[in-house]
Amino acid sequence: MDNESIVYGCIKHLPFGDRQQRQASCFHNRRAIRTLPESDQWPFLSQDMFAISGDQASGGSYQTQVIHFGMSYRAVEYEWEHWIAKFERLLKQMYWVGAVVHLETDFAGFHTFMWDSADDYHEPSDEPLRVRCEWSREGTMV
Repeated sequence: MDNESIVYGCIKHLPFGDRQQRQASCFHNRRAIRTLPESDQWPFLSQDMFAISGDQASGGSYQTQVIHFGMSYRAVEYEWEHWIAKFERLLKQMYWVGAVVHLETDFAGFHTFMWDSADDYHEPSDEPLRVRCEWSREGTMV
């Protein structure tokens, strides 16, 4: 069997301002996801791996707009810098308060990458993003 990698996570946006501003920022995020290609070149980051919870009119479920995603890859960890670069390009185009990506690999363990906005929330910009990484390896040594 090939080396499978599972990538999944979510982008969280807590809409701000009056009702119109909240809707505008949520719709903006929906448009950003729709600008992704339907099929992408390796390592894939495409529209079909994303889903947005909640009502179209309100832009989110209760208070937070949750955009979740996931995909199975063949050994994406070897191209991880490229995948992260694509994901951060998307984040830079969106409104959000935090994002998390989980990478589960057969051989390199489990990695969690977290982005936090420098302010109360991130607005679309080309500013550098802050990311933290946590790594864990489960199982026993042979």
